[in-house]
Amino acid sequence: MNAPIRVMLVDDHTMVRKGLATFLKIFDDLKLVGEAGSGTAAIKLCVEIQPDIVLMDMVMPDMDGAEAAQKIRQKVPHAQVIMLSSFKEGKLIKKALEAGAIGYLLKDISADELARAIRLAHVGRATLSPDVAQSLVETTNLPPAPGLDLTEREREVLALMVEGLSNTQIAGKLGVSSSTIKSHVSNVLSKLGVASRTEAVSLALRNRIVP
Repeated sequence: MNAPIRVMLVDDHTMVRKGLATFLKIFDDLKLVGEAGSGTAAIKLCVEIQPDIVLMDMVMPDMDGAEAAQKIRQKVPHAQVIMLSSFKEGKLIKKALEAGAIGYLLKDISADELARAIRLAHVGRATLSPDVAQSLVETTNLPPAPGLDLTEREREVLALMVEGLSNTQIAGKLGVSSSTIKSHVSNVLSKLGVASRTEAVSLALRNRIVP
């Protein structure tokens, strides 16, 4: 019989760790070898006990799961990290996977699904909860945030537009001609995909394009 897969739990909530420990005891091929209540403690313990799989909480007070995962993967390359989280925001998922996590599961997962994900991770195969996969697809397909392509000068002009200054007033403040400002304003409207100064100001405030 093969040796059991050695699993380590990382979560800042004791009750969550207890629940997961109970899950793992159901399966003969899985063995709980350590627990940590923070990212910092997880890195230290992981180096000491060399687990096969780390079940990692994504959001913790001292260090998030992604940062802890990245450091664990650097120090203990054979240890695969599965994120186990209550959050399914695309940005968090992307961050975790970029940090080297092999899976991202939601905490409402069943014991059988969790065991399957651990076994798959052990042989180098990724697992995502269906909701997580959907969220990741939606995030990947999002259009870029408005205003990313504005130049530094165009941002300055937009900030002064938000303050309610006219082209002439902006020109005076920046020490350039009104025609130059007119050109900048035209570029700002075009890049933001709006037809008027009012729309540009509204979009800038809504998306926090300028401070």
